[in-house]
Amino acid sequence: MHIAYVQQTQQLLYKMQRHSLIANSAYLDLLRSLLDEQASTLRGTPTREIRNGRAYWYDVHRVGSSVRKAYIGEDTPDLSERLTRASVLAKERKARNQKRTELVRTLRACGMLSTDASVGSFLLTMERLGVFRLGGTLVGTQAFRLYEGELGIRIPGEDLAQTGDMDIAQFERLSLALGDEVEAPLAEGFQALDFAQVPSLGSRSIWKWRQTRSDLLVEFLTPSFRPEEDIRDLPSLGVEARSLHFLNFLIAGPIKAVALYRSGVLVQIPRPERYAVHKLIVADRRRAGADQLKSRKDRAQAALLVEALAEDRPDELREAYEDAMTRGPQWRAHIGATLARMPETAQRIAAL
Repeated sequence: MHIAYVQQTQQLLYKMQRHSLIANSAYLDLLRSLLDEQASTLRGTPTREIRNGRAYWYDVHRVGSSVRKAYIGEDTPDLSERLTRASVLAKERKARNQKRTELVRTLRACGMLSTDASVGSFLLTMERLGVFRLGGTLVGTQAFRLYEGELGIRIPGEDLAQTGDMDIAQFERLSLALGDEVEAPLAEGFQALDFAQVPSLGSRSIWKWRQTRSDLLVEFLTPSFRPEEDIRDLPSLGVEARSLHFLNFLIAGPIKAVALYRSGVLVQIPRPERYAVHKLIVADRRRAGADQLKSRKDRAQAALLVEALAEDRPDELREAYEDAMTRGPQWRAHIGATLARMPETAQRIAAL
């Protein structure tokens, strides 16, 4: 199996191709347009607040006789600049919407992976309800697919990008600290999309939903900072989530990305360098039964990302790798065990 895996990994690396400059430019324009759209939909006055030593922006507006503060995002130069142009961006919405449709059409023609109707409609619903605005981060293979636009590489859809799972993660502490919540209960969104709760044996907690018409499985996750991996509440999303070790590394400092559905859906995904290193960890944690197939897929995804990042973003990859290696013996053991099965990837990381 080891030899077969190395051969498969080499083939994937040798087949790695880049998207054209036209596709890269179109994707950046589409992402920029959706970020502008997000800033153009303010209902009141953007207000900057300091919480636990960090600065955040809120949309302060009236709802009837009360005042509501809707979370916009953590303060960054880019977000601050957009908020100063909010009124101008609002006037350009119609033209911007038309342009996005053209950009999505261009990206599909260039061969960038599209999102199917089941996944796309779910992501659009989550976006409209505010899940990604409130720090929800798409993880797993559905996030991996979106690195095509971020990194400008072609991802072999049949080999690496197929999945029936959808995972969304959020920090429990962020969920508690925001002082905001989704626009409507997520249960209503799930019901509208024909999702049913998936009961868990021995627990009354619900953190999984399955779509009856497509078998798409959605799971909510949160980092575990305790010895055990248990079920935690995410108040801002109004759901429960399964806590996992090592997940805090993956979803720290996430980035915005676009799923190609309709005129584009703005979501949040992990940084690609953190995704690559995290896959080196979880690949070694999967050891039994069907998990072996998932482990093989984890290694292949990590190999492809390391190949691209070692060429284009070596500093970011090196920093993420060194960060993980300083977090303790278990972290180093998992990474080392996986890289022992991936000699070419190990060499690329060693050469950073």
